[in-house]
Amino acid sequence: MTTAERRERLTAVLAERGIDGVVVTTLVNVRYLTGFTGSNGALVVPREGAAVFLTDGRYRDQAAAELPDVEHQIGRDLLGAAAALAAGGTWAAETHTLSVDSHARLSELAPTTTFVPADRVVESLREVKDDAEIAALRRACDISTRALESLLQGPLAGRTERAVARDLENRMLDLGAEAVGFETILAAGENSAIPHHSPTDRILADGDLVKIDFGARVDGYHADCTRTFVLGRADDWQREIHAAVKESQAAGLVALREGAVIADSYAAATSSLDAVGWLSAFTTGLGHGVGLEIHEDPFIGPSQTGKLASRTVLTMEPGIYVPGRGGVRIEDTVLVTTGAPEVLTTMTKDLLEIG
Repeated sequence: MTTAERRERLTAVLAERGIDGVVVTTLVNVRYLTGFTGSNGALVVPREGAAVFLTDGRYRDQAAAELPDVEHQIGRDLLGAAAALAAGGTWAAETHTLSVDSHARLSELAPTTTFVPADRVVESLREVKDDAEIAALRRACDISTRALESLLQGPLAGRTERAVARDLENRMLDLGAEAVGFETILAAGENSAIPHHSPTDRILADGDLVKIDFGARVDGYHADCTRTFVLGRADDWQREIHAAVKESQAAGLVALREGAVIADSYAAATSSLDAVGWLSAFTTGLGHGVGLEIHEDPFIGPSQTGKLASRTVLTMEPGIYVPGRGGVRIEDTVLVTTGAPEVLTTMTKDLLEIG
């Protein structure tokens, strides 16, 4: 799907809602609709007529190269330019990301326009991935898992969390990632009980649970994967919690298919943990959409009443965290299909004992 086709989908939604246009100021949404990868831009999309891209002089040449099919306006005051283009009628603004002051200024500069919340209209379009997006996500996931598999072949004991995390990130870059998707979470021993632990100089040692949450970025699209293994021989308690998390994830994955109620997946995964007595040790979110952002719509939770659409990509990541001892998380990036979900992070989820 081209960016022009994405904008056509957006204007169709505007027509359904009786809205004259939308001012897109969230940069990741601008990228989705235009392909622009710079750090300052906005897009004015009327229901009828051509969209206009706004940026400053630093990005004149970049915009010409990346957005050859969109009219450009170059200037410093993007809100002022947007207000002039959105004069009159009812327009949507991205109030969920626009600051209060910026929203007030937009309204002041366009007094004949009524601005209503965009209600995450672009984010909802981004939930269903097209072929190019899925291809980028596949590459990001492939690079990620190959990097971890190669890392696990080398010596790990005696190295610091920080050193091993940087090693993994460098391997992803060497394999072709444009960047890492987010700061790698590498947590050993008691630190693995901290869901979002930042790597330290703590030395990896025999008997440690080692939890690694990582991902590559390719063409702007993110992979998200977590695996937990043991240095040396696993103790019985480590095997127990790893098995419980693995079963929970499998239960949650079964419910990730087209037309499924999102909350059903949450219920399946958490019921599995509850059945073996570990639900109280699950203290994080269960999953989220993945794409141009590492965390995007939809999110998996008990109150999510929406249904999954085919070609949605999201994570499934249950965990057990035992303070002072250690924790396990198993996470995959998953493509929703009409049948069984396709796991894109294809690496073993068995409890590996690394020598």
